[in-house]
Amino acid sequence: MNTSEPNSEVKMTARQVFQTPAVKSFIIANSALYIGLMLQAATLGKHIYDITGRELDIGWLGLAEFLPIALLVFVTGSVADRYNRRRVAVAAMFGELACSLALVAYSLTNPTNVFPIFVIAVFYGTSRAFVTPAMRSIGPMIAPENGLPQMVAMYSTVWTSAMIVGPAMSGFLYAAAPWIAYATAAGLIALGIILVSRIKLKIISDQPAKTEKPTLHSAMEGLRFIKRTPILLAAISLDLFAVLFGGAIALLPVIAKDQLLVGDVAYGWLRAAAGIGAASTAALLAFKPIRRHVGRAMLIAVGVFGAGTIVLGLTHNYWVAFFAVMILSAGDMISVFVRGAIVPLVTPDDKRGRVAAVENVFIGATNELGAFESGAMSQAVGVPATVIGGGIATLGIVGIFWYKFKQLRNIDTFDELSTEKPTEK
Repeated sequence: MNTSEPNSEVKMTARQVFQTPAVKSFIIANSALYIGLMLQAATLGKHIYDITGRELDIGWLGLAEFLPIALLVFVTGSVADRYNRRRVAVAAMFGELACSLALVAYSLTNPTNVFPIFVIAVFYGTSRAFVTPAMRSIGPMIAPENGLPQMVAMYSTVWTSAMIVGPAMSGFLYAAAPWIAYATAAGLIALGIILVSRIKLKIISDQPAKTEKPTLHSAMEGLRFIKRTPILLAAISLDLFAVLFGGAIALLPVIAKDQLLVGDVAYGWLRAAAGIGAASTAALLAFKPIRRHVGRAMLIAVGVFGAGTIVLGLTHNYWVAFFAVMILSAGDMISVFVRGAIVPLVTPDDKRGRVAAVENVFIGATNELGAFESGAMSQAVGVPATVIGGGIATLGIVGIFWYKFKQLRNIDTFDELSTEKPTEK
């Protein structure tokens, strides 16, 4: 039960939330970081497909990035909860930077073998495994009272804007030379590291003592907490299955080259279409967040994601594909917004790192697992059948969750969720 003072229920605007110094630093820092990461991701998928011409190799790339995140899930969350989250994030970002520089060096050799890229991807996945729970846990620590939904929307706007700028840049830079694209990504990641290192965190009075010995039982608390919290389990599981079956974005290099018959620059903009749809939706949500029927909004949004995926698999027209990617990404953004507010609202601060690590495997890392599934399936049955089948499966998942998980469907407002607010010293 929320026992806050009545005046704490006053809703803050996105502008007011952004004016909070720590929030402003956090949002600006992540802008540079994610543009670099999205630029690199778009370049990497295209580069691998151009080297080998095999859809399966895109899948192997996804698997190489996924495995470290899955294997380290119980370690990374505990690290984020036990140590200074900003320092953990910065240290892991240096690992991402090293991977970018390794890609620069290897691309300068005019490679014909993708195995070294897969090795680099494993190290990148390892670094990302530590970055994500640490960064996701910083957000709720610096958000002002009642400003978390607006901050989630702004953070999503940064991420989705990077999905526009990074891929669009990749098309032009890759056409010049792959190493130029990777070098630009490395520079942006380095800038992000500098900015993140300057963020000042508030001291939380009820953080657990960090002198206790780390144990497997403690490390698994994030998974246990999700299992015993039905709303959390339903929200994360819904996105898990949608991401797993709807991995069409990973196949865009193949769709652009073989299905739509377009070149590098057009591919870059097609990849950016995902960011355009998601960013415009995130910007709308930042200034007019969903306040009622949030559970149903999440389910309907995932349905839109599935329908857009089907259209993408059916069309051979570039502009129809472009708008299909925009629409499916807009639906995904609404789902991300709702889940992004639900998870921290029902998770105590001392468990947020471990819960975020599990969520990263369930949602973030399954983008890579979904890429592997899509790459393997498309190698067997073809790209159109894989994409269309994934969209149909997503719609089926939405139908099952609509009727089986009434607790998620019946969430009306974020205020009714159990919120455990820390107090400041």
